[in-house]
This record gives sequence, C-alpha cells and structure tokens, in this order.
Amino acid sequence: MNFHTEPHITFEQQNKTGILLMNLGTPERPSPEALKPYLRRFLSDKRVVELPSFLWKPILFGAVIPLRVKNVAENYERVWLNEGSPLQVFTERQRDGLRQRLPQDLYIEYAMTYSEPLVSQVLAKLKANGVGRVLVLPLYPQYAASSSAAAIDKVFKELLKQRNQMSVRTVTRFYDHEGYIKALAAQIRNYRAEHGAGDLLMFSFHGIPQAQHDKGDPYPHECRKTAQLVAAELGLSEQDYTVSFQSQFGKAKWIGPSTQDLFVSLPKKQKIKKLDVICPGFVSDCLETMEEIAIAGREEFFANGGEQFHYIPCLNDNPDWLDALADLARDNLQGWVSYNL
Repeated sequence: MNFHTEPHITFEQQNKTGILLMNLGTPERPSPEALKPYLRRFLSDKRVVELPSFLWKPILFGAVIPLRVKNVAENYERVWLNEGSPLQVFTERQRDGLRQRLPQDLYIEYAMTYSEPLVSQVLAKLKANGVGRVLVLPLYPQYAASSSAAAIDKVFKELLKQRNQMSVRTVTRFYDHEGYIKALAAQIRNYRAEHGAGDLLMFSFHGIPQAQHDKGDPYPHECRKTAQLVAAELGLSEQDYTVSFQSQFGKAKWIGPSTQDLFVSLPKKQKIKKLDVICPGFVSDCLETMEEIAIAGREEFFANGGEQFHYIPCLNDNPDWLDALADLARDNLQGWVSYNL
C-alpha cells in the first residue's frame, strides 16, 4: 500500500466538517465511446456482479459491452438534457439545494461511484479545504450492497491511502425517513391532483439478483416498507398500489415481480387500463426512469391494451425533498456540528 505524502497540519487546520453526496455515475456524453469506460467501471465492480472475475470479465469485455453499448448510448440520447446527463444535472441541483439550507461553513460536494467527479478527487478537494470530518450520504434510500455499499467502499478505499485519515460517518439507508416519505407522498398527490389518478399506483424499484437477497441483502424488504409508508401517507389500501422491480439483466433469477412483466399482464389479464408509475428508489431522474419507464414502459403498456400511462417524476430538486435531505444531514451531523442548524 502506498500512502499519500501529506503536508503537516494542526487539528485546528483540519477541523472543518463536510458532506459528500454520492450517486452512481453517468457517461460524459450519450455516445458509445463515452459509454464504454463508464460501463467497464460499473460492471467490473464485484458489488454489482458477484461472479468470479475469470468467468465474468471475458463475458463483459467480449460480449456485454460490445453488444449493448450502441443501444444503451441511443437510449441515453433519448433522455439527455440541454445541461447534460439528467442524473448529473439533478445531483448538482441537490448539492446546491443542500448548500442553501445548511450553514455556509459546511463543505458540501458530490461524487460519483463510477464517473467523474471521482471520490478520490472530491475527498482530496475537501481535505485541501481543511475538512477532517465527512458525512458520506449515498443518494440511495433503500440499502443494497450493489449501490449503497459500492459507494461507501470507494470512500474507505481512499481512506486506506491516507496517512492522516479523515473521520467518516456514513448513511447507509433512509427508506423510512419521515421527510423522504412525506416528500414522495406530496409528489404523488400533487401530480394526481393535476393529471388525475389511474386505476393503480405502481412503485417500481431497481431490481437485484435473487441470489444477493438470499445471501442477506435486505433491499426488497426496505423497498416494500417505503411503498407501505407512502401508501399509508396517501390513505391508499393494498388494492390501490403494487410494488415491482425493474432493470433485470442477464439470465439469473431476479427479485420480483418484474415491472416489465406487469406492463404486459396488468392491462391484459387484470384489466388495469390506467396506470400511474413512480420510482422511489431513484431520487434523481435518469436513464432507468426516463427511458426504461417513461418511454419504453409506456410503449409496452399501450401495446398490451393500456389506455392511460402516467410516469410521476422523481423527487429531483423538489423543495420538499431538499428540505428532507437537509433534515437527514442534520440528524447525522449531531455532535460534529455543535451550533443550531
């Protein structure tokens, strides 16, 4: 292990507090060339794909990336904003909203697990500004090893290299945080007040392989608890909503029911013709919400007899959500920040 050479600093010089928001990452541009390095980093992480490297790497580099990169790039092109990648745009707005709601002497930045700004870059920036205490807050409400833990791994990997280590606190989940639940409920309530309510409300979360859950990953339980709490806040019965899991990949069994399967069976077999969909596991709209659900999901639902499809956007830079995020930070800064926030 090669440790960093660091300047001599006193406690007083390294006694500031910072917040590091974290999200998954994004290609720099919606092109195959920009997508390849991002997919390599993402799909090479053993938190994401738990197969042995000698089995997975040939498949990844020989088949998965070469065969998928063009289509994925085209999907990104369909949702790309004028300002750039939706995920990056909304994460930046969340950082800015948090800065407006918390004291100015807190250093608040964001990093991506698999793209720039890299964790190593942002931690170095925080340390250069005298930050010795960091609250790491992955923007994943429900804990999964492939998302929350993968992000936190990157932070501790950098700490391994530090000669004078920073103090770190982590927020691994906030699936039942009151402010988050109320912000989601308000988002749904306000959208339905403007556009009308469908026959059924679908809570679609990103999926994980069944094997990861079988080994102890609590993710699906936390997803269902979030849906239950939001439904209760809205006064919905169990017949008024359903929970599903999207983004299945490969031939292994994934947790279910599958969102994509329900887009077929709900209108065909259950006669649900008007569907509202929200993705509570994503706090920022991105490829998986804007293309997979709002575009492709709508097409699939209509192709199988659906008549009305409403995608309810993620929390993004909704003020209710930004207030909740600030409250979440305050809760976890106790003892580090001694004055009234």
